[in-house]
Amino acid sequence: MASFLTSSVLFALLACYFMAASHAGNLYQDIDVTWGDGRGKILNNGQLLTLSLDKASGSGFQSKNQYLYGKIDMQLKLVPGNSAGTVTTLYMKSSGTTWDEIDFEFLGNLSGDPYVLHTNVFSQGNGNREQQFYLWFDPTADFHSYSILWNPQRIIFSVDSTPIREFKNMESIGVPFPKSQPMRIYSSLWNADDWATRGGLVKTDWTQAPFTASFRNYNANACLWNNGASSCSSSTNSSSSSWLSEELDSTSQARLKWVQKKYMIYNYCTDNKRFPQGLPPECKTS
Repeated sequence: MASFLTSSVLFALLACYFMAASHAGNLYQDIDVTWGDGRGKILNNGQLLTLSLDKASGSGFQSKNQYLYGKIDMQLKLVPGNSAGTVTTLYMKSSGTTWDEIDFEFLGNLSGDPYVLHTNVFSQGNGNREQQFYLWFDPTADFHSYSILWNPQRIIFSVDSTPIREFKNMESIGVPFPKSQPMRIYSSLWNADDWATRGGLVKTDWTQAPFTASFRNYNANACLWNNGASSCSSSTNSSSSSWLSEELDSTSQARLKWVQKKYMIYNYCTDNKRFPQGLPPECKTS
C-alpha cells in the first residue's frame, strides 16, 4: 500500500510538473531566437527579450516546446512613436500545409493614432476569421499582458486578463476546431507596409529605424507535446490544469461584451459583403 501511495504521489507531482511547462522563468530556457541576424536579443539574465526591425530585416523567436492545449501569457511593450507599416505578432501555430493557428497581430500606425489589434483563428489551413480591436490604453508606454487560452471547448483571447474574443468549438455544426496538431509559440517584428497601415497607404518611415518591441514574463500552463504524445491525460486532476475546462463566467462575459461594443472595429461575422453566399456557420450561432 505504501508503495502504491508513493507511486500515486509521484505521478501527481510529475503531472503537475509537465502541465506547468513554464512560469515566467528564464527566457533562455523557454525561447529560441530563430531569425534576424542578431536583431532579436535576450537580455537582463533572461528576463527580457527584444525584437528589432530595420530596412534590411526584422526578427523573431519561437518556444522551445510544443503544446497541445494550454494557457499562454506574455507581456509586450510595442514599438513606440511612428510605427506605421510595422507588424508585431504573438501567435500559436502548428506545422504542415493544413496547419492550425491562433493569432495576435499588432498593426502599427502613425504617431498619435491607435494600434490595431488583429486576431484570427486558423483550423486545417483555413482562416478568414478576423476580428480587430483598438486598445483602451497606450500599448507602447508600458508592458501589458496578452493571453491565449486554448482548451478542447474554446479559444479565448485576453488583454490584461480582460477577454476580448471567444471562439468556441462548434464541430457539431461542421466548423473545424484546432484539436489534434501541437503548436509552438511564435513572435516576430516585420515590415508589412504593403497592407498593415490603412490598407498599405501609409508606408514605413525608415528614418525612424530601428523599430523595437519588448517582451517579458512568458508563462505556459500547457500540455507538453513530446515524441507524439501529450503530457496531459484524462486522469490528470490538478489545480494547475483548471484551464483545461475553463470558461467565461458572468463577469468575464460582461467584460467581453464591453470590449466588443466599445473597441471592436471589424468582425468577419458581420461582413455580409465579404460572404455574399451567407455568413460562416459559427456566426449564425453567436
